[in-house]
Amino acid sequence: MSDNESFSQEQKQYLAGFAFGADVARAVSRLPVISNSANANGSTVSLGVGGAKLDGELLPVGPERIALQAQAETVAAGRKLCNEEKAKQAKNPLDMWDEIQARSDAGEFPKGTDVFLTKFHGLFYVAPAQDAYMCRLRLPGGLLYAWQMRGLADLSDQSAGGYIDVTTRANLQLREIPADQAMNILYGFRELDIINLGAGGDNIRNCTASPLSGIDASELIETIPLAKRMHHYILNHREMYGLPRKFNIAFDGGGRVSALDDTNDIGYHAVQLASESDDLPAGVYFQLTLGGITGHKDFARDTGVLLTAEECVEVAGAIVRVFVKNGDRTDRKKARLKYVLDDWGFDRFIAEVEKELGRGLRRVDPNRVSEPAAEDRFAHVGIHPQKQSGRHYVGLVLPVGRIHSEQARELARIAETYGNGELRCTVWQNIVIPFIRDEDIETVKRELDAIELGYEASCFRAGLVACTGNAGCKFAASNTKGHAMKIAETLESQFELEQPINIHLTGCHHSCAQHYIGDIGLLGCSVERGDDMVEGYHVHLGGGWGDRQAIARLLFESVTFDEIPSLISAIVRGYLGNRQGEESFAEFANRQSDEELKSMATTTA
Repeated sequence: MSDNESFSQEQKQYLAGFAFGADVARAVSRLPVISNSANANGSTVSLGVGGAKLDGELLPVGPERIALQAQAETVAAGRKLCNEEKAKQAKNPLDMWDEIQARSDAGEFPKGTDVFLTKFHGLFYVAPAQDAYMCRLRLPGGLLYAWQMRGLADLSDQSAGGYIDVTTRANLQLREIPADQAMNILYGFRELDIINLGAGGDNIRNCTASPLSGIDASELIETIPLAKRMHHYILNHREMYGLPRKFNIAFDGGGRVSALDDTNDIGYHAVQLASESDDLPAGVYFQLTLGGITGHKDFARDTGVLLTAEECVEVAGAIVRVFVKNGDRTDRKKARLKYVLDDWGFDRFIAEVEKELGRGLRRVDPNRVSEPAAEDRFAHVGIHPQKQSGRHYVGLVLPVGRIHSEQARELARIAETYGNGELRCTVWQNIVIPFIRDEDIETVKRELDAIELGYEASCFRAGLVACTGNAGCKFAASNTKGHAMKIAETLESQFELEQPINIHLTGCHHSCAQHYIGDIGLLGCSVERGDDMVEGYHVHLGGGWGDRQAIARLLFESVTFDEIPSLISAIVRGYLGNRQGEESFAEFANRQSDEELKSMATTTA
């Protein structure tokens, strides 16, 4: 019997994969030629100082090589790449500009794995929900200018649905884009100085920051400048596009409006170091937190590392590189940073980051730092004074995060006429207009009323968050935006509160509306009713973030939507009748057992 016959087919594939991985690893390290080998699929690899050739094609040896090496090492270990990794291996999604142009010229949508790869350019083909694209922007820190908003309104009228959506990442997106308008959208963004490369797919999404950065008297440090630096770092480092799955980064300056940094893969949270020591002077630093992904029921956890503002971008780059090298490329459900941290532990992960940086990171006793407690859950809506004398900002109430093009043009005009031309998106799906002069406040109110955009919110609308829902997303089971408005109207007709109750409606398990951190979180589902399936929700209670950090608990399963408004009314009524003093809803819910909450909701219905 020959040597080959002594191995099973599975063993042969493992050995071939191992040889392939070893060869590629040597090639990307620019080691000299040592062999020719075949991978498990029979493709031949030849090696040389200039790189590796796979079936005669030269493999890249630039910064993006670390993703290729991670794929090769996965195969070498006898594991199977998931379909998305195979698609990225077969075609670099960043090199698809001409293909997207050709499809746009032909009036065609992508098919097969090209649907996934096209997301790297921000274009999501959302069939069957809509036979159209959605296109997402990249707005670092959520900041844009009046002239850009006006241009986006024109672009939406010309090539999309005539409206603009604000997302839960303080970002914007256009919807209902026909196949033949894809390139007009991409060119249009760039002509507005908006580069959205990597706005979708396995990439770092837009970097969020405190929306009141630079105008909030209570903040410790400005964060929009850091989000901008991080944005440009990503755009100019190709290896930042080789991730196993999407990635989120947030900067929170400790002010009145949270950036929800604890829900991000990397969260930078400003803290005050009051005590002087030999190793670190007193001052403002950023706590480094890692692994937030509330859709998987986990918040970012403190690493014990403190960083100066100047160090944040470089350290984030090193963290991403470690993730690129070690994230799971076989199972999309486990391909987020959280799972590397769960597997390795924080100490090992930070050690790898230090190795990537070439230096150590300072760790500080948490007892030496103090976190600000300035958050105001109403501060993103209404008219509020800025730290600049004689200036106010107005936080708009957008119906579940949507404005029509003509409203967007009017907002641009108001921002230019009465402000400094800035518009700032928040993670609460609304927009802030800063630098309104004291003497112009009443005029701004009248002009906002004229375009039917409010600046005063009830305690329900101030905390109302909804994803796109099944009107525009193929994964969603329910019409979240439409249902959110009906819930708000029902509650407003019955109750007046002195503090917000956050109600988050998300259409599917991807949790774009972060239902697990809502006081009341609704996860869309299909509910059997007789011979039919109708829209409904799983109902969760008691979520929070920041100093109220908690994952909402599942209390009611598979509730049809026509029962939801009365159920939530009963929950609110039970809260008002049984809370202690001015106890918040989160405090109240977490003081009650599941059975107590269920009983309260059913007896007060």
